[in-house]
Amino acid sequence: MRIPDWSPALKPQPQELVDAILTRRGGALLNLDKALLWSEPLARGWNIYLKAVRTELPTSRKLRELGICTVALLTGAHYEYQHHAPDFLAAGGTQVQLDALNAFVKADPRAIPTDSALGEIERLVIRYAAQMTLDVKVSDTLFTALRQHFDATQIVELTGAIATYNMVARFLVALEVTPEE
Repeated sequence: MRIPDWSPALKPQPQELVDAILTRRGGALLNLDKALLWSEPLARGWNIYLKAVRTELPTSRKLRELGICTVALLTGAHYEYQHHAPDFLAAGGTQVQLDALNAFVKADPRAIPTDSALGEIERLVIRYAAQMTLDVKVSDTLFTALRQHFDATQIVELTGAIATYNMVARFLVALEVTPEE
């Protein structure tokens, strides 16, 4: 990491903040947390916001995680991919689908995925995440296709998850936050 791992000795933070992060993380701080805790407002807001995006959105967890994995691969955020690929699998995705995603990203992420391991909706989510990540602007054709499968709330939540993890990826990559050992 380009900055030192946060510790209470280096930059004291309110214990209730550290405890809230520890609770969300299951008792241990991740390397990402050790970067965020250099800023109390950022760590506090991140913890609340990311908890909502990760655990409180009713839109398909599998599809949200697929979008997040797409962002991670496209941005080179290995940390993000390492944390979210298992979540995609836990949400009902398959390793064959992750392999298809990896192959797509390496080949031409601006193309249309064609691997039969991916269904029509998975291909749409991958294209959406790729356009949001690489081009920012999403084509009207793709958005119209999304509207055929998702209602407004689902589109907003899927968009929010993809946009959020673009932010996360850029934070991780800029600070060279490495995966935990």
